[in-house]
Amino acid sequence: MPELAISAEKVGFLIEKTREFDVKEGASDPDPGSNGADDNMIDVLEDNGDDPVVREITGFINAMTEDEQIDLMALMRLGRGDGTIEEWDDLRREAADGYDQRIAKELLGEPLISDYLAEGLDEFGLSWNDERTTPVSD
Repeated sequence: MPELAISAEKVGFLIEKTREFDVKEGASDPDPGSNGADDNMIDVLEDNGDDPVVREITGFINAMTEDEQIDLMALMRLGRGDGTIEEWDDLRREAADGYDQRIAKELLGEPLISDYLAEGLDEFGLSWNDERTTPVSD
């Protein structure tokens, strides 16, 4: 079994945060200046381009080492079905070849990123704790 440079806890935190991001939708409140309680708080689910969850995810990923970021991208590809656990070295090499500093943007552009990361961990026989809401550190 290959070794991961990124911890299952960090991936689990990202799964939780990307699920928060995935529930966002386009603008649906015609009067955003109104009282949130009167509008059933629908503004919190709108993607208005200034999302604190996106900033948190981006900051978290940017603080990772290059090896962690490469494994994160390879893990997403593994979970997406681009290869098998036996092809991990190839998936990781492809992720390293395409590596750039905008990995957070690339990952957030993937519609099912949280599911892919969870599936990738499953392939490694690892699980994540879905009760975490604060960042983890090693």
